[in-house]
Amino acid sequence: MIAALGLLLGVLAGLVFAPDVPLGLEPYLPIAVVAALDAVFGGLRAFLDGIFDDKVFVVSFISNVVIAALIVYMGDKLGVGSQLSTGVIVVLGIRIFSNVAAIRRHLFHA
Repeated sequence: MIAALGLLLGVLAGLVFAPDVPLGLEPYLPIAVVAALDAVFGGLRAFLDGIFDDKVFVVSFISNVVIAALIVYMGDKLGVGSQLSTGVIVVLGIRIFSNVAAIRRHLFHA
């Protein structure tokens, strides 16, 4: 319940204050959001499977975001940023859909 309230407060704060993303960080924001979603759906799947650990979730959340951003940053420095961004999105997208499918099977037994 605390996590849901924190999420709600965070969304409301973002809507009220409308923070600006610095121009240099704009290419990394979508990647960070997708990496964070991957961790969230993985955490939800682990919770439904009865193996959720809050420390593992926090480490997974932070490391997913940092590693995805570093991959895109290296791609930008190498001149292949869009290709690596696409690769990160595809890999994390596959993981997200895999976790959502497992959540669906768990909730609906189908």
